[in-house]
Amino acid sequence: MPFSLQPNTLLSFLSQESAGKKMRGNLIPLFCLIIFLQYFSLGNSDSPLAPGLYVLGDSLLDSGNNNFLPTLARANFNPYGVNFPTGATGRFTNGRTVADFVAEFLGLPLPPPYMSFRRSGTGLNYASGSCGILPETGNYIGKCLNLDDQIDLFEQTVKVDLPKHHQSKEKISDYLSNSIFLVSVGSNDYINNYLQPNIYATSKRYSPHSFAQLLSTSLSYKFERLYKLGAKKVVMFEIGPVGCIPSITGQYTHDGQCVEEINQFVSLFNNQLPTMLHNLTSSLPGSVFVLGHVHWLGYDAIKHPSAYGLTETSNPCCITWANGTSGCIPGLEPCTTIDKHLFWDGYHLTQAVYSVIASHCIHNSSVCIPKSIKELVQM
Repeated sequence: MPFSLQPNTLLSFLSQESAGKKMRGNLIPLFCLIIFLQYFSLGNSDSPLAPGLYVLGDSLLDSGNNNFLPTLARANFNPYGVNFPTGATGRFTNGRTVADFVAEFLGLPLPPPYMSFRRSGTGLNYASGSCGILPETGNYIGKCLNLDDQIDLFEQTVKVDLPKHHQSKEKISDYLSNSIFLVSVGSNDYINNYLQPNIYATSKRYSPHSFAQLLSTSLSYKFERLYKLGAKKVVMFEIGPVGCIPSITGQYTHDGQCVEEINQFVSLFNNQLPTMLHNLTSSLPGSVFVLGHVHWLGYDAIKHPSAYGLTETSNPCCITWANGTSGCIPGLEPCTTIDKHLFWDGYHLTQAVYSVIASHCIHNSSVCIPKSIKELVQM
C-alpha cells in the first residue's frame, strides 16, 4: 500500500527543534542533501554502524518481494525505478525507499528481498506491498506477506540462515541485538481493508477508535514475538496522512486538499503508538522501540511544499490507471520534474520525499523518538 511517509530521504540536517515552522526553516536544498548522503554512504562502507538491517512492512518498504508472488500489486516494470541504479526492482517509487537510505547511512548493502532467495549476512527485506497488520488485509488483490508471514520468514532466517554466518547462538543473539529493524505497516489496514466496505466488514464491526485499538493490540503482540526472536532495536513509523494521497482524494468528496475524516481515522492509530512502544521498551529487557513520528511531516509537506523544494503535492508524477488514483501504467514516461512531486503514483511518494523522512529519522530525536537512528546505533 501505500503511504506511511510510510512505502528516500533528502539528507537534511535539522536542528534539534521540534516540528513545524522551525524545522521547515532548517531544510537544506535537495541536491545538497543527496550529495551529502552519497558521501556519507561511501564513508561508512568499510565500517558499518550496525551489523544488520532488517525491514518489515508494506509497499512503502518493499524492495521486490511481491515480484515473486501471484498478485496485482507489483512494481517491477517501468517507469518504477526510473531513478534507481538498476531500474525497476519492485520498489513502489521512482528510486530509493526510506530503508535504502537508512542502509546507506549505516554503511550496509541494501537488504535484498527475502523472496528473491538471495541471502545476506547483513540483513533482509520482508516487506510486501498491499499487506498489513491484519492477516486478511489486501488479500483481494492477490497473495502478499502479512506481518505474521514476515515474522515467520524472519524466524526461518534466525534458525536456518544466520547459523551459517555465526558460530553460536550467543553470537547470533549479539548480532541481532545490535541490528536495526525498520517497520512501516498499517496503512493498508485502512486503504485495503477498513475503507473497503464492499469487501470487508471491519468498518461495520468496529468504530474507528475500536479498529485502531485492534491494530495497536495486534501489533504489540507481533512486536513481542519479534523481540523473542532477537530484535532489540526497532523503529516503527506512523501511518502517513492517507487522506491526502491521490487514491483517496480522487474517490471521496472533500473540502480542501485532503479527506480529513480519513486522516482522523489513522491518527487514532498513530496516537496509540507512543504508549504501546514505551510499554514494550519498559517490559522487554534490552529493547528500544522507537516511534517514527512522521505523520506531521507528510502533512506539513502538503501544506508547505516550497519548504521542501516541492511544487506539486496533489497529483502523481507517473501516468496512472484510473485517472491518477492507482499504480503507474507500464511503459509510459513519468513527469520531467520528479523531485518536485510529493507523490510518485496514486499511493506512494517520490524518492525525494522518502529521503526527507529518512534524514529526519536518522538525525533528529524529535522525529524518531526517543532515539534517532544515529543515537540508536551508538547504544
